[in-house]
Amino acid sequence: MKKLFYNWREKLWVTPAIFSLLAIVLSVAMFYVDLLLVERYREFFPDILLTNVDLAKTIMGELAGALLTMTTFTFSTILVVLTMYSSQFSPRTLKNFIHDPVTWRVLGIFLGGFIYNTLSLLFMRDDLYETDVLSAFVGILIVFICLATFAYFIHHIATHVQVGKLLNELEADASRVIDDYSKKQKHDMEIKANWRPDGIAQTIKAQQHGYIQFLHFDKMLEYAEKQNLEIEILQKIGAYVHEETELFRIYRKEDIQIDTKKFVSIGQERTSSQDIDFAIQKMVEVALRAISPGINDPNTANGIIIRIGRLLGKMSHLKTGAIVMADGEGHPRINYHFFSYEDILYRTFHQLAHYGKEDVSVMASILDSLTIAVEASEKQHHEVIWASQLYLLDHLEYTTMSQHDHRFLQSKLDALANAADRRPVILSQNK
Repeated sequence: MKKLFYNWREKLWVTPAIFSLLAIVLSVAMFYVDLLLVERYREFFPDILLTNVDLAKTIMGELAGALLTMTTFTFSTILVVLTMYSSQFSPRTLKNFIHDPVTWRVLGIFLGGFIYNTLSLLFMRDDLYETDVLSAFVGILIVFICLATFAYFIHHIATHVQVGKLLNELEADASRVIDDYSKKQKHDMEIKANWRPDGIAQTIKAQQHGYIQFLHFDKMLEYAEKQNLEIEILQKIGAYVHEETELFRIYRKEDIQIDTKKFVSIGQERTSSQDIDFAIQKMVEVALRAISPGINDPNTANGIIIRIGRLLGKMSHLKTGAIVMADGEGHPRINYHFFSYEDILYRTFHQLAHYGKEDVSVMASILDSLTIAVEASEKQHHEVIWASQLYLLDHLEYTTMSQHDHRFLQSKLDALANAADRRPVILSQNK
């Protein structure tokens, strides 16, 4: 069920299609209301709500044209925002707007209004009705709803394109992924020093190429317990696979047919539903675009880097390495090689250090980010974070800095050393 829900959520046409179907149902329902109920219960309908067939045709024809124009304008606005997201922020952030439910609900409401008025106009025939009809009034109400929705959509777009709004969404996505793993690890996962599977080994390969978007751990654990299997997951979430890539190594006691397709979702794009690395990468890419010469907005980059530090500190509480999921009786069933905290630190900062090494404010923000990570992290990760600082300093041309820049960076290094309970690194002043 989760896999079906996830796959349907990735289909952008689902929401407009639902609104369109509702509009068709409403149009048919109003046709029978006008045909069967209005004449019978005429005294219960105020005259102001009813129109004759000729007037209803005129009203619905005008409303259908107006709604089609609004739909076209809305779709054009969406394309403009998508272009801005791709050029101003990062192509990887397009999904944050594309999968925004407000965008597709607005488009669905407009399409539904157009379909209702067009179908109702088709049903309007003089030979069918002997009295006035109610459909035109319902069409006008729908147009009022569309106008209110259009006003809200303009407000939504005006706030959504702001960089602060995007950063809040990216940070919330990454934080949600971390929280999901944290809950799962507390209940279902534990560190196992030795993975000792027993049985006949069988390797399962991918059946299509693309990125691993989702692994359904719960269903996999249930299936492994039911079939008495032990499953080793060979690829990490977010990895690119092809038809010859080995996905699972399954150890079985009996000769049974094994179906693993329902446990993994593979698509042509990476998603941040379970991919922590990709969730952080999207924030890094926005920061890199901000410090590029074409945009030259280091303050935005600095704000992003600071937020990343909080996420890295939060991430340090997750178990890393080979993680095993056991069944209800404590028997190990699934082995998954989780990310290394050191790898995450390197992937986060290696591009930022390379492209931001000439901007003192960016390097200072990276040191602030590491300080925040140290303050929020487990002590066992302090040494890795400290080593990341040394890696960053290798990129820094601090021997050519002015005295003020030198003093500013030294204060950031001192703060990091104090948080990590280490002796601070002293920058050389030789020129």
